[in-house]
Amino acid sequence: MPVELGWDVLALLGLAAFASGFVDAIAGGGGMITIPSLLLAGLDPVAAVATNKLQGVFGTGSSMAAYARARMIDWPRLGWMMAGAALAGMAGAFAVKSLPDHILKALVPLLLLGVAVYFAFSPSLKDEDAHQRMRPAVFGVVLVWPVAFYDGFFGPGAGSFYMLGGVALLGFGVLRAAAQTKALNFASNLASLGFFISQGLVVWTIGLVMGTAAFAGAQVGSRLAIRHGVKLIKPMLVVMCLAIAVKLMLDPANPLRQILAPH
Repeated sequence: MPVELGWDVLALLGLAAFASGFVDAIAGGGGMITIPSLLLAGLDPVAAVATNKLQGVFGTGSSMAAYARARMIDWPRLGWMMAGAALAGMAGAFAVKSLPDHILKALVPLLLLGVAVYFAFSPSLKDEDAHQRMRPAVFGVVLVWPVAFYDGFFGPGAGSFYMLGGVALLGFGVLRAAAQTKALNFASNLASLGFFISQGLVVWTIGLVMGTAAFAGAQVGSRLAIRHGVKLIKPMLVVMCLAIAVKLMLDPANPLRQILAPH
């Protein structure tokens, strides 16, 4: 449905998108800033998710370009994974209307807490690559496809899951893992956005304003990440994983709250 906002609200949404692009380029989790902002601006939940994908494509595309300029993306290894991520992301977006999300709402906060603990306490996190534990072909099927499907279907923390897999399974250094993550994120975001556009769910004026701001924020964030590497990425990744996990668990609709609540 049409949504009309004043320039003051659009400016605030632009600031939120800039912050989202900045954070997302370093550690992921930018949607935790933009989706609540879109909901507060009056968009219904489906339109908020769809419009967030539009601004997210600008942000992930911007940071991907910055990492690519620094020659940090392994295109020969990543190209077919991006194609798989695009297909899985589109399938996830299509499934939004037909699959219940209560299992994901309960599981994702726990998984994010696990990611935070891994990055907080692993002594071996460096910017240099380490030993590869899984072949890229297996990695693409076992991790990239499920995470991309999740990204199209639900989304929060997808970049953190990509990064964990790159570090723990492919042996990437933290900075290189961040670079590959942005390329995979871009592919799944772009494909799921295509589905939302086909359904007429994107609010274009808002999405383009926020996308422009997210592009700028992602440029700043990715350049800082390239300059400071693991010293910046590791603490921000831990903080963002914890923040997303807490936010999801505080949601009254989260099944975990019903399980843990005293009876």
